[in-house]
Amino acid sequence: MKRYADPMTGTAPDLGLQSLRIIRAIESTRSITGASRALGVSQPAISQHLQRTESKLGVALVVRTGRAITLTDAGRALAAQSAIALDALDVAFAEIEALAQMRSGTVRLVGFPSASSTLVPALISTLRDRSPGVSIRYGEEEPPEAIDLVESGERDIGLVFSYPGEAARGTRPDRSRLSLANLFDDNLLLVLPRDHPLADEDVVDMIALEDDPWIAGCPKCRGNLLRFCERVGFEPDIAFETDNAAAVMGLVASGLGVTLMPRLVLTTTAMPENVVVRSPNPGITRVIGAVVRDERRGDPSITAALTALAGLGVTRWGIAPLAR
Repeated sequence: MKRYADPMTGTAPDLGLQSLRIIRAIESTRSITGASRALGVSQPAISQHLQRTESKLGVALVVRTGRAITLTDAGRALAAQSAIALDALDVAFAEIEALAQMRSGTVRLVGFPSASSTLVPALISTLRDRSPGVSIRYGEEEPPEAIDLVESGERDIGLVFSYPGEAARGTRPDRSRLSLANLFDDNLLLVLPRDHPLADEDVVDMIALEDDPWIAGCPKCRGNLLRFCERVGFEPDIAFETDNAAAVMGLVASGLGVTLMPRLVLTTTAMPENVVVRSPNPGITRVIGAVVRDERRGDPSITAALTALAGLGVTRWGIAPLAR
């Protein structure tokens, strides 16, 4: 057992921060009077506190000669370590203050592919200007996987989306520890070959495309198209499957099929000359939102990121902020 260990716990006695400050002030000023002035504490209080500290340690920390006072070897050892401990605490308190004022922190963000080239760079740029101490670490996943990562604590914020009736995809989590903030509306548009019989129509009735071959995403990602067409009154003939936006455009440009694509995707995808974009009737909109764990919502860096995200100027991508 250590010389100054508590016999019950085996740990060093709890001296408290004030004891460390007093011994450090005595070292600096070489007097009780000087320590009293430096700390704004009365001389009797300094003396009494010093006596209690010596009693706890079982050794003398100072030697008094008249009005002069010097530290013993034990006092000098404690003063040296006090300086290290108090300096470390000053650094810790400064970091905590910076976090409280949203000056620093790391936010682990996960988002879907079409957000990676639009919302995410804009968010990072905005935070760099408004909260330069807040940094973003970003990874890309589809909404179901993104929500799993947020729920497990591996990510702090998940950028996600949902279509009408598509709660299972994850943007309306029924998990009690998660909160969803719906942020933006993103309309879906029809993409047709320029020589399609309906290409000259500004608004195309969906039912008129029931006999066309369709291009859709992978089986896991096409649920929104199937449900939408079912509501309209037909089952789409899915001839091609790909989640690659450029590949979709190539297939449409070759006259091999038609498709629905979110406007956010279209704004970042090269549009071949022989492809046209039209509004569907009825219309369909996906909602883009952010998912966080309830206990993290109050974290300053996460609050800064969510505030910046909600305030992005998104009309440049053809999407619209939701009324709040």
